[in-house]
Amino acid sequence: MQRRTFLAGLGAVAFSGAMWQEAALASTTAGASPYGPLGAPDANGVALPAGFRSRVVARTGQLIGGTLWHPAPDGGACFADGTGWIYVSNSEIPLAGGASAIKFRADGSIERAYRILSGTNLNCAGGRTPWNTWLSCEEIFRGKVYETDPYGNRAAIQRPAMGKFKHEAAACDPDHRVVYLTEDEGDGCFYRFVPTTWGDLSSGRLEVLCEGPVWRPVPDATPGVLQKQTRHQVSSALHFDGGEGCHYGGGVCYFTAKGDRKVWAYDANRNTLGFVYDGSGSLDGIDNITGVSSGDLYVAEDGGNMEINIITPDGIVAPVIRLDGQSQSEITGPAFSPDGSRLYFSSQRGTSGERAGTGGITYEVAGPFRH
Repeated sequence: MQRRTFLAGLGAVAFSGAMWQEAALASTTAGASPYGPLGAPDANGVALPAGFRSRVVARTGQLIGGTLWHPAPDGGACFADGTGWIYVSNSEIPLAGGASAIKFRADGSIERAYRILSGTNLNCAGGRTPWNTWLSCEEIFRGKVYETDPYGNRAAIQRPAMGKFKHEAAACDPDHRVVYLTEDEGDGCFYRFVPTTWGDLSSGRLEVLCEGPVWRPVPDATPGVLQKQTRHQVSSALHFDGGEGCHYGGGVCYFTAKGDRKVWAYDANRNTLGFVYDGSGSLDGIDNITGVSSGDLYVAEDGGNMEINIITPDGIVAPVIRLDGQSQSEITGPAFSPDGSRLYFSSQRGTSGERAGTGGITYEVAGPFRH
């Protein structure tokens, strides 16, 4: 029988990491956003609080900085680059996926765009590393992780030691020197990769979170097609219904599961597991997640009201961005510029809702974000 999402008793408290206070989950409720209510959609179809503004920075199939922007933009991250910055975005299409980058000048204007990974398969989410590379993950059977260079100077490298499974997102934990990984399966697992040498992902040990909770090694991180897959190799492994986004901050790794609509939280300092959002509120279609040093989390919706919601350290859940007329799409790749003043994200299929992602739109929202 398929093991479903987790033991209820361990989900009863939120965590202190990243400024979360211990509190009953009942305190995580819909409430007033710290930014105020959303206004009417602007000229780009983006509803925002007062004081914020949006712009479209890229559209699938159109030239941006000398490069055609890719279909189905998905997971993303920002990287400092001198006085400017870079936004990296995956392409979640079969066989011709990969990732692209946009280089911004200090004033926010676009200098150029370029490919950093090509010819891979359904690159969904991923994660940035402390040594400024982008981990691009394939969401396919026996999918792989590719370590890429957002600056475009070095070729991408496959990292098979991080496991071959239906990868979703990755989050680096520099405090404990591990990389957390989610798996987008109905009975997916939550993993961590322990590199032999921190900063070098070419070798190491893949572990899976098990009852206890405890971490146990996965016997074979790169199984063949007819061999038992990673999520079924350890009998005591915990299973989550559709692992999605992943973010580490303040000793806690937050990860989402679309099947149960929860935002889970693994406290690496205490070695405890719980959740900070129990799925009973207005936040729906839970997908990508990011966060800032203030402790605020930002969760993007796959469908639902097409919103990005904030979850504050005191348990308020409220929309901060809504896309109008795009109910057949999903919001992907939320990431803040290095100074925290701009939030980048994409609508994977835009207003057309085309599954091929030919209508993808990548946005920037600027304003007085808390950070």
